[in-house]
Amino acid sequence: MSISKPPIPSSALASSGFDPFLLIAGRRPRIPSPPVMWRTVAKLAVSRSPWRVSVGARHCSRAYSFLGPSQEPAADSGKLRFRQFEVGRSVGLGFPDVLPRRSGEVSWNEDFVGRPSFGLGLNGFCPKGYASVAEAEVVSSTDVEEDVSVAEEEVKELLAEMTKVERKEKLFWNRQRNLAARGMGRAKYHRLKRRQVKAECEAWQRAAKEYKELLNDMCEHRLAPNLPYMKSLFLGWFEPLRNAIAEEQESYRSGKRKTAYAHFFDQLPADMMAVITMHKLMALMMTGGEHGHGLARVIQAACTIGDAVEQEVRIQRFLEKTKKKNLKEVDEDRGDGTNAASQEQEKLRHKVTNLLKQRKLPAVQRLVKGQDDLKPWGQEAKAKVGSRLIELLIQTAYIQPPANQLAEDPPDIRPAFLHTFRTVTRDTKSSSRRYGVIQCDPLVLKGLERTARHMVIPYMPMLIPPVKWTGYDKGAYLFLPSSAMRTHGVRQQREAFKRAPLQQLQPVFEALDILGATKWRVNRRVLSVVDRIWNSGGCLADLVDRNDIALPDKPDTEDESQIRKWKWKLKSTRKENRERHSQRCDIELKLAVARKMKDEEGFYYPHNLDFRGRAYPMHPYLNHLGSDLCRGILEFAESRPLGKSGLRWLKIHLANLYAGGVDKLSHEGRLAFIENHLDDIFDSADRPLEGKRWWLNAEDPFQCLAVCINLTEALRSSSPETFRSNIPVHQDGSCNGLQHYAALGRDKLGAAAVNLVAGEKPADVYSGIAARVLEIMQTDAKKDPAVFRDALNARTLIHQVDRKLVKQTVMTSVYGVTYIGARDQIKRRLKERGAIMDDTELFHASCYAAKTTLTALGEMFEAARSIMSWLGDCAKIIASENQPVRWTTPLGLPVVQPYRRVGRHLVRTSLQILTLQRETEKVLTKRQRTAFPPNFVHSLDGSHMMMTAVACKKAGLNFAVAGELSEVFPGIIFSSFA
Repeated sequence: MSISKPPIPSSALASSGFDPFLLIAGRRPRIPSPPVMWRTVAKLAVSRSPWRVSVGARHCSRAYSFLGPSQEPAADSGKLRFRQFEVGRSVGLGFPDVLPRRSGEVSWNEDFVGRPSFGLGLNGFCPKGYASVAEAEVVSSTDVEEDVSVAEEEVKELLAEMTKVERKEKLFWNRQRNLAARGMGRAKYHRLKRRQVKAECEAWQRAAKEYKELLNDMCEHRLAPNLPYMKSLFLGWFEPLRNAIAEEQESYRSGKRKTAYAHFFDQLPADMMAVITMHKLMALMMTGGEHGHGLARVIQAACTIGDAVEQEVRIQRFLEKTKKKNLKEVDEDRGDGTNAASQEQEKLRHKVTNLLKQRKLPAVQRLVKGQDDLKPWGQEAKAKVGSRLIELLIQTAYIQPPANQLAEDPPDIRPAFLHTFRTVTRDTKSSSRRYGVIQCDPLVLKGLERTARHMVIPYMPMLIPPVKWTGYDKGAYLFLPSSAMRTHGVRQQREAFKRAPLQQLQPVFEALDILGATKWRVNRRVLSVVDRIWNSGGCLADLVDRNDIALPDKPDTEDESQIRKWKWKLKSTRKENRERHSQRCDIELKLAVARKMKDEEGFYYPHNLDFRGRAYPMHPYLNHLGSDLCRGILEFAESRPLGKSGLRWLKIHLANLYAGGVDKLSHEGRLAFIENHLDDIFDSADRPLEGKRWWLNAEDPFQCLAVCINLTEALRSSSPETFRSNIPVHQDGSCNGLQHYAALGRDKLGAAAVNLVAGEKPADVYSGIAARVLEIMQTDAKKDPAVFRDALNARTLIHQVDRKLVKQTVMTSVYGVTYIGARDQIKRRLKERGAIMDDTELFHASCYAAKTTLTALGEMFEAARSIMSWLGDCAKIIASENQPVRWTTPLGLPVVQPYRRVGRHLVRTSLQILTLQRETEKVLTKRQRTAFPPNFVHSLDGSHMMMTAVACKKAGLNFAVAGELSEVFPGIIFSSFA
C-alpha cells in the first residue's frame, strides 16, 4: 500500500512538547515523532476486526475522522458514519506557528463537539487524499500481520518525513524571528516575548500563588492582611473552595465516587480551578447585561468556567511537555545521549508491534493512552465540570459579617451566592421561559464594581507584535486560543472559512496583520486626569456618577394614582441604578487595563473578524473602538513630526472633536475657531480641572483634552513643524452605510448628501433629515388633537428636534434598525435632555418621533430603500430553498449567514438540568431575508476598510479602524504626519 507524505502540522509539535523558549534563546528546536503515529496505532488496537476506508481506487488501513464517530447510526447496520474532516493545509513552509490554538471563539451555546483539539491544531493530521472521507466500512479480515506491516510502514514514512520537515521548519522560524525582531533589538524582543508568554500562560498560577502566600502570612502572623473588600472576600473563599475541589478530586482517584466528568475534573490543581471559578463567575456578575447586575445565568456561567478550565489544562499540558523536552535537549547538549528521542520512539514502535502480533490489545491501549489525551472536551463535559465547580463555590463561599455588627449579636454569616430560578415572559405574554441563575448577596454586589482591578483578564494587549495570521486558528496570541473569525459555533461559516484557498484569504490576513501591527501606548497625562475625576466621584466628562439615586419614599396616601406613580418611579430608579452600576463596572475594567499598561513603552491589539468581515480588536475592554474615555487614554506609540500640514490637521481634528456644529464648518472655518480659542486650549492643557474647563464642553471631552495638551506642547516648542506628535487624527465617513447604497445605486442625490461628490463644505445628512422631520412635525402640530392623536406629541417635540436627536436612527437605518430600535434610540436622547419628565408621555413622544424619522428617511433615500428591498427579495428566494445566503466579499472572504433554527439538548448536571443549544439544518427564512441587506453592506464596509489599511501601510501611515460609541460603522484613525 502507498501512503502519501503529509506535512506535519504545527499542532503536532505543540502536543508533543515543542519549547517556545528554545526559539527565544535562538536554539534549534528538535521535533519529536508526532503523536499522530500513536493515534494510528491505537486505532489499530481498538477493534479485533480491521477497518478499511475506500477513497476512489485507494485503500488506507483504519483512517479515522479526528472529530470522532457520529452519534447517529447509519441506515446500513454494517456501517458506521463519521463526521467529515479536512486535511490540514500547509502554509508557507508548513510551520506558521507551533503553539496551541483553538478553532473558534468561546461561546456557551456553541456545539463544541465539532471543535478541533487545542493541542491537535485546526485540521488534524491525515495522509493526503483522505480529506473527503465521511464513512468507514466494516470489512472482514483475518490477516493481522498485514495491518502490522502497514503500521510499520506508516511509522517509517512518518519518521522519514520528519527529517525533511525539520529542516524546513528551522528555515521558517529563522525568518519569522528576523521579521518579528525588526524595528527593535533582538535582546529587547526576546525579553518582551518572555513576558508575553508568561502573561498568557501564568495568569491563573500567579493569582493562586498570591492567595496561598496571603494565607500563609495570615497563619504565620495571626493577623488578617489589610486588603480591599473584594480581595478579602476572594481570599476568604479561596481556601474552602480549594479544599472542596481537592477532596472531590481525591474521591475520583480513589474510586469512591464515579461520574461521567471525573476524568476532566482531575486535570488541573485544585488551587488553579478555585481561582478560575471565582474570577470567571465574578466577571459574569459584573457584566450581567440583560440579566441584571449581580446575576449570571447558570448555562452561561457553567460553560464559561468549563471552557476556561479546559483551556488552562491544554496550556499546562503543553508547558509540562515543554519542560520534558528542555531536559532532553540539555542532555543531548551535554553529550548524555545522541538521539534519545529517536531511540525512545524506536523502542516503543517495536513494543507496540510485538504486542499487536500477540493480540494483547489492552496492553497496547494502555501503552498509547497518553499519546492521544488532548481531544476536545465537548460542550456537555464543560457544562458538567463548570456546574460542579459553581455548586462547590455556593457550598463553601460565605460573606463576612458587617463591620458595624454588635459584638453580642450572633454573627451574620450567610452564603455569598444563591442558586435560584427566574421566569421571563416574552413580549407576546403568551409564553414564558424559566432559567436558572446564580445571584450574589447584596454585600458582594456592593463591592462588585471595585472588583475589576483584582480580576484576571486573560486577553490583554500584547507586548510584542501579534503572530501573523496564516490560517483559521493560526495567528494573534502565542498561547491563548485565537481564531481569525468569530463564528460563535456556526459550523457552516467555520467550514466555509477553512475551505477557502489560502491565496484567496491572503488579503484578509494581510489587513488583519496591519491592524494588529499598530503600536499603542497609554497617554499618562489624560489617565491622571481621569483618575482624579473618578476618585472624586465621577459625574464629569461623561463619566457616570459613582453614587446611586436614592429610592423614592412610598407616599402616605390611599390614592391609587399616586401609588401607581410611585411604583413607576421606583421601577425607573432601580433601572437607572442598575445601568449606573453596569457603567461603573465597565469603567473600572477599562481603567484597570490602562493602569496595568501605563508603564509599557507600547503594546499591540491583535484583530479578528466577525462573520461579515468587520475587524475588531480581540481585547474587549480598553481599545480604540471604545468610548471617548478609551480613545482619550490611548495614543500611537510611534510619534511623527507634524510637518507643514500636520499642525493644520491637528487643529482641524480638535475642532471636529469639539463638534457642536463646529465640525460642519469648512476647513478654514474650523481653523479660525481654534485660533480664536487658543487661550482656552492652553488653559485646558495647563489646568484641566482647576481652570476654565473649556475641554469639558466638547462632544468628546477626553479626546479633546488629549489634543489640547498635544497642540499646546507643539505651539510652545521652538519649531512646531518638527514637533513629534502621537495623536491619532480621525478621518470618518459620512454615514458609511448610505455611502455604499448611493454607490451601489449610482444615486447622485444620495451621494451628494453623504459627501461622495465634492462640495465647498461638508454635507450633513443628519441635519438634512432633522430639517425634514421638523417640517413634518410643524405640519402635524397644526392639526386637531381630537382628529390626529399625535398632534400633541408634535407640539411637544418641535423644540427638541435637532441633528443629535435623529443621528443614531439615521445611521442605523441602513443596517436594518426596526421601529422599536428607533423608538428606543430617540427615547434615550429625550431622556438625557430631561425635557419630558412623565414616562408615559415620553414613551408616546418617542414612538411618534421614531415613526416620523423613518418616514423622512424613506423620502430622502428612496434609492437606498429600493436596493434594500431587492436584496431582501433575493435572500427570501434563496432561504425558501432551505439554503443560507452566501456571498464572497471583494477581499475574498466567504460569508455565510448563520440564522438557523436552534435545537435543544438537555444535560443533567449536579446543579440543575441545562438546556444546550445546537443548530439544526432548518434555515430561518424571515431572519435570512431581513438580515441580508445590512450584513451585505457591513461586509462591503469591512472590505473597504481593510483595503484602506493596506493602502495606508504602503503609504507609510499608521492605521487603525474605529467605530464611534453607539455607532455601527467604522471610521479611520491614522497619523497623517508624513
